[in-house]
Amino acid sequence: MDRSSRNRLNHRHLHLFGEETLFHRIARSVCRAGCLPRKELFEAWEMARRVRRRFRGGRVVDLACGHGLLGQILLLLDNGSPKALAVDRRIPDSAVTLAAALQDDWPRLKGQVHFVAESIENIAFTPEDLIVSAHACGSLTDLVLDAAVEVRARVAVLPCCHDLDRADSGGLQGWMDGPLAVDATRVARLRSAGYQVSTQTIPADITVKNRLLLAEPE
Repeated sequence: MDRSSRNRLNHRHLHLFGEETLFHRIARSVCRAGCLPRKELFEAWEMARRVRRRFRGGRVVDLACGHGLLGQILLLLDNGSPKALAVDRRIPDSAVTLAAALQDDWPRLKGQVHFVAESIENIAFTPEDLIVSAHACGSLTDLVLDAAVEVRARVAVLPCCHDLDRADSGGLQGWMDGPLAVDATRVARLRSAGYQVSTQTIPADITVKNRLLLAEPE
């Protein structure tokens, strides 16, 4: 299976997910919804399970959320999180379709997931939040990190689409490629703000933009 495919999963793919694992059950819900690219399913799952190995509980705030799958998987992986706030400037109409498919299989999600069409700057965060974002393009990743640091919340990001003309690369581009320099500088900035940082990757066969940054206040 090409896990990096941008083709939408649908009913024809149900046979690929016949096991009773949590991931296969989620995948079948996604197939029935018929609106999500295959790549986004695998990205959200691989990021969510790594995040939950480190961070438990708290309101989940999924920024630049797209269909909001990341936030919903984080709820399924930990009953200790009471709700998920899925935020994007524009919420796809099909996000409602996906949420309904997941709620058919997990009725407890009803009332737990709230979609908000808004800019990151207009969201009120708390120190108890778990702030996450998968592939917030370019400087959006920095907005996510800044929002977390401002309230001393835990944060996890999977950066992408680095804008090398505007991003802070910390003067490291003589030693490493531009996107890596930008992400290394983000780590340094978080550490200087009093955060403990962990760096990981998700499988590169899903996306080459696979660096995962997790941070929590010390």
